[in-house]
Amino acid sequence: MTNPKGKPLSKKVRAAPIRYSQALAERICERLAGGESLNSICKSKGMPKESAVRFWVVDDYMGFAASYTRARQVGYERLAEEILQISNTPVHGIKKVSKPITFRNSDGDVVPTGEVLEEVTEGDMIEHRKLQVDTRKWILAKMLPKVYGDKQQVELTGKVDIAGGLLAARRRAGLRND
Repeated sequence: MTNPKGKPLSKKVRAAPIRYSQALAERICERLAGGESLNSICKSKGMPKESAVRFWVVDDYMGFAASYTRARQVGYERLAEEILQISNTPVHGIKKVSKPITFRNSDGDVVPTGEVLEEVTEGDMIEHRKLQVDTRKWILAKMLPKVYGDKQQVELTGKVDIAGGLLAARRRAGLRND
């Protein structure tokens, strides 16, 4: 077979889209609750496209939205627990940094020699752990702002007498109270 321009058609066979089933929905929700991202779940063999799952949620297909929301909530709580685990667990590793060797010439300019000095440090990978914690904190603050957000809300209780305040201000200004 050829296309309208006479070129042979690709023999690439597309898989049929995976259809919704209660068992499939439960597997997806179970993995979400375990803290796995929808993106990685949908890349697995036998899973639907990510866009299909998102449409199931938006359309509340077969009541999927409520299960999905609960699974997401549990997954986010798991992320919060991972923050403690990451913070409390040192990770031993080796960090290598390559630095060019330079010197100052008679004009005071820094000139590279063309050689590289490799600095090796062994110990706790604190920068990596900090990145992992900060990423999880950012996700939690965006997805669950009421629980993990940085925004502080001040609530004022009591009565405010605007009319009385205006009358008092007019008196102070020497205006008539008409």
